This record gives sequence, C-alpha cells and structure tokens, in this order.
Amino acid sequence: MIDKKLVQHVAHLAKLEFDDAQLDKFTKQLDEIITMEDELAQVDTTGVQPTTHISRQKTSFRADEVQPTNSREELLQNVPEQQDGLIKVPAILDNEED
Repeated sequence: MIDKKLVQHVAHLAKLEFDDAQLDKFTKQLDEIITMEDELAQVDTTGVQPTTHISRQKTSFRADEVQPTNSREELLQNVPEQQDGLIKVPAILDNEED
C-alpha cells in the first residue's frame, strides 16, 4: 500500500509541489493503480501469445502494378501556359548578380 508520505517524497524528487488535497487524491489514485497492477500480475498468461494490436489489421497497401495514366498532351491541356511541351511558370530566382 502506498501512503501520502511516499507520494510527497516522490513529488519532491520530481520537483513537483502539491497541496494536501492533491496529495490525498494522487495517493488514492496511485494506490488503486498499484492494486490493479498486482491483480493483473496474478493472471495466468501461460500459452497466451503476446498482443501487438487489438484488431486484426491487414496491410492497406495496394499491389505495385503499372497502371495507365494521362498522356503528356492531356496534362498540358490543363496548364495555363506551356512552351515546347513543358509547363511555363513565373521565374522565382533572379539570375542578375548584385
């Protein structure tokens, strides 16, 4: 069983400050957690496979297969401006030297 003095000591080591009401609350909560852990430790898990996921999750990746896509000409029909089969965009870098 955990007591208020131990919780206060651990809080001090962690440089935490609690008033008496908070210490009472945390002492009760920690005691309940430790009691539950003790109960779980008594469960016989012999032969039980370790659980990594609670649901049976299958991969959601699709097969890596080549699929037809739009042709260059079809894609270029949607751009505002093109030149020599390439998409023309405004310059963002200045090539002039200072």
